[in-house]
Amino acid sequence: MIGVWVVLGVLVAGTAAGLLLRARNGRISAARKPERELPEPVARALEPGTPVTLVQISTTFCAPCRHTRAVLEPLAERTEGLRHVELDVTDQPEVAQALGVLRTPTTLAFSPSGTELLRISGVPKGAAVLEALDEHLHPVPEQSK
Repeated sequence: MIGVWVVLGVLVAGTAAGLLLRARNGRISAARKPERELPEPVARALEPGTPVTLVQISTTFCAPCRHTRAVLEPLAERTEGLRHVELDVTDQPEVAQALGVLRTPTTLAFSPSGTELLRISGVPKGAAVLEALDEHLHPVPEQSK
């Protein structure tokens, strides 16, 4: 009888962990305050004329990273003012560490000046990304007085 309770406990714990991970996947969160300068590969990826650059932090053997690329590349191609860059940090973990990235894929949105606008952990949903970046992609002009 104890064996049945152990199996049931493991199933409940596994289900709870799976539901928690699913709920957190693709979640858009507020930008972090910069603690220091941007790592050189990230700073090099930013273009002055592009309002928002999505920097996807990936690793070589990350399957969700491929899904993230499949969402963000077409999104950037069809959205004016949006650019997507993927950085593989497999051989440069210091880049992920400097950005405070703990898992891949993580996508960070940056302004041309290097200000972090938001971050997305896991595979994002295209519509949610556009909604979160709307004010940066389509700034409202100030009213004339």
